[in-house]
Amino acid sequence: MKKLAILGYSSLVVMSLFFTSCDSVKNANNTQKGAGIGAATGALIGGIIGNNSKIGTAGGALIGAAVGGGTGALIGNKMDKQAREIDQALPGADVERIGEGIHLTLNENAVRFATNKSTLTAQAKTNLDKLVPVFNSYADTNIEIFGYTDNTGAADYNLSLSDKRADAVRVYLISKGLSANRFKTIGKGIADPIASNDTPEGRTQNRRVEFAITANDKMVQDAKTEAAK
Repeated sequence: MKKLAILGYSSLVVMSLFFTSCDSVKNANNTQKGAGIGAATGALIGGIIGNNSKIGTAGGALIGAAVGGGTGALIGNKMDKQAREIDQALPGADVERIGEGIHLTLNENAVRFATNKSTLTAQAKTNLDKLVPVFNSYADTNIEIFGYTDNTGAADYNLSLSDKRADAVRVYLISKGLSANRFKTIGKGIADPIASNDTPEGRTQNRRVEFAITANDKMVQDAKTEAAK
């Protein structure tokens, strides 16, 4: 179990986020987590975490999107269920519950790219196909896709390439019937490496995409209505 503390601006803001593990699904029960995170500090926390912790940009985005209170607890319960279904659809994927969202990184069931390429391989498409039914079952979520590269080549080129990789995943998922309005893509270039760029194997792992899954406006509003009862 890991505990993460965050400091605020003018006053000391300490908020504990607990990460537990059950097979590859971390924080399989986060129903109470949303109750501990306030919406007013969500964006601040997301920025701090994204820049200063090992969970990276996607994890920081999830914390920043937190609603908090009873509403957040209800959202967290739904995200718990979706995280378990993703894990069942893609055994071996790294499915992490953070805040009121889900951080997904594909490992051996991966969306990887060849050097200087943004084209999805046949295996990558097969793996993405397994996610489509789960994403369809939870239509009231937004999906942010982060593209990454290894450190080969110029930084500006890698930033552009990473954006193309994220967009390739977005376009493919839309082609499978998911709503385009649910997606946002961001190219991160060489940022947030998950392995060493000093070896071919490490560079292969860093040529990847990650997902941050959060509640959309409808899910938030429905949760607020339910929490008010």
